[in-house]
Amino acid sequence: QVQLVESGGGLVQAGGSLTVSCAATGVIFGRSTMSWYRQAPGKQRELVARITSAGSTDYADSVKARFTISRDNNKNTVYLQMNSLNFEDTAVYYCNAHGPTLTNWNQRLDFWGQGTQVTVSS
Repeated sequence: QVQLVESGGGLVQAGGSLTVSCAATGVIFGRSTMSWYRQAPGKQRELVARITSAGSTDYADSVKARFTISRDNNKNTVYLQMNSLNFEDTAVYYCNAHGPTLTNWNQRLDFWGQGTQVTVSS
């Protein structure tokens, strides 16, 4: 059974920093692409940042130079460090894993966490 458990969300003042984490179980983490998405009220879910199994990263234009995605394959955990937060960053942040599992090792499947709320106060 695959589980993605996000943590670290909360309330932060504009200009502040926050790091959210996602611990994954059930996926072959080292072969999975890990991503962070976010969804603000009334808006569609959007990709924030992605990191491949090889460590390549890409970011939404709106967060470049402010957010950093990283992964620890020993801990099966992906992180999103968020700096210079502003009100527009307020959203529920979701972790996504795209990769194989022990029971589906030759397929790349998508899995989602339950989300963690990040609220930036002005």
